[in-house]
Amino acid sequence: MSGADLAVLQPYCENDMRLLKKISKSIFMRFNEPLSKADYDDFYSIANLTLWRAYNSYNSDMGISFEGFLCSCLQKKFKTELTRRHRQKRILNQFAVSLDGINDNAEECSLLDFLSSDFDTFEEVAKRQEGGQYQDKVQQYISRLSNEQVNILNLLIDGYKVNEICQILEISAKSYEENLKTMRSYENVKILF
Repeated sequence: MSGADLAVLQPYCENDMRLLKKISKSIFMRFNEPLSKADYDDFYSIANLTLWRAYNSYNSDMGISFEGFLCSCLQKKFKTELTRRHRQKRILNQFAVSLDGINDNAEECSLLDFLSSDFDTFEEVAKRQEGGQYQDKVQQYISRLSNEQVNILNLLIDGYKVNEICQILEISAKSYEENLKTMRSYENVKILF
């Protein structure tokens, strides 16, 4: 395109880039991605840059209208940006570590074993209970647990470490972790509060 063909850009640049924003928004809707106000601003900036790049690389001999070419360029650019954003989220999720997760080395300990905390679920419940209801609620909680989970609970109360509990009960670290998740699940713990 030559400089004389700048009139092609005029409809996209008029009224605060209304037509470009309209085309961009229709493309966003096809992706079914939840976008925040800041995301829309980011994508409108990308659309603005893409408009100028499309203008510079468009040739009328392509057999497609400028609007069709622009829509194709915008769609490709937005897909690339969404892929890049999702990739960053996946990379960040790789570094997420559960505090309950068992260490892979021979010690089979979790991060919770190394974090000092004075929080005790039973103490917290005792503070909130009035008139001796504490024991009733703990009994209700314990009645919901399996025999293996009760054994784990008793050993935890006695101060045993994860690897010691697994050895004593002859269970795998995975089994221990699954039992602990069940014991700490909201469905079981809500009785205490």
